[in-house]
Amino acid sequence: MEKKICKGAHRGHLCVLASADKLDEIKKLACKPRYICFNCGRVANCGENLCNPMALD
Repeated sequence: MEKKICKGAHRGHLCVLASADKLDEIKKLACKPRYICFNCGRVANCGENLCNPMALD
């Protein structure tokens, strides 16, 4: 199995927000998803909020 790697500073990533129970902030960052994270499967409007993003289109 491939090792999961976080790209970027990690601060502001949805995985960090989820672990801090910041659901309202996650809702805002994922209301019109354009990216998916290869690590956790979460989606977000912006790739900067994911550890290992890939565009959905």
